[in-house]
Amino acid sequence: MTDFSSPESEQQWKLARCESIIDYQFNDQSLLLAALTHASGAEHRLASNERLEFLGDAILGAIVCEMLYRRFPDYLEGDLTKIKSIVVSRVSCAKLSESLGFQECLILGKGMAQHSDLPASLLADVYEALVAAIYLDGGDVEVRRFIEATVGPEIELAEAGELEGNFKSQLQQLAQREFGSTPVYQLLDEKGPDHAKCFQVAAQVGGHRYEPAWGRNKKEAEQRAANNALSEIVDEQPPYATD
Repeated sequence: MTDFSSPESEQQWKLARCESIIDYQFNDQSLLLAALTHASGAEHRLASNERLEFLGDAILGAIVCEMLYRRFPDYLEGDLTKIKSIVVSRVSCAKLSESLGFQECLILGKGMAQHSDLPASLLADVYEALVAAIYLDGGDVEVRRFIEATVGPEIELAEAGELEGNFKSQLQQLAQREFGSTPVYQLLDEKGPDHAKCFQVAAQVGGHRYEPAWGRNKKEAEQRAANNALSEIVDEQPPYATD
């Protein structure tokens, strides 16, 4: 365990650790500090990563759109949109943050720091905030390098259909980590003739039932219900909302 003699030394370690992870040295350390600072650990909201998250979300979306446009010249708009919606979702950003180890770099308030498992929405925020911080500090070249290195493999998986078909597995891991519970799937409704039935399924974790989804079979409905649940957990609009 790393021994910190003061809060300042702990902060410096976190900044240096993050720079090592992303393989980028900041010219303006205040940008990196802001990107890693959650509202709970900031002196005031403007000192947190919320504004950077706002900018990073837009930058990430634009660069990924260009990556997809160039990588798949024969894909129609709908196909490109489908891949983009998967790889730049907050679910994906949270997964990337966790896999990169950003959770150990975060600057949190005492109450939040006591939790061993951080909310997925917080992990998604820090990824987007770092995208903005790198862009503001190093420009287009550096932020593209970072996004291509981290999101590039996700694009390949999404294009192959491996991410879209794995929402149930992602939800199970997230639910067990954050809530200590295993998801269950409830069949709420079905309609249509026997040869073309549709099924409505909702995922439930603990006592909370998430937005249900329709599918052409029970397997598809469960995957879509898991996708809805993952999105709700990270404060994102469910993609298969029935409203």
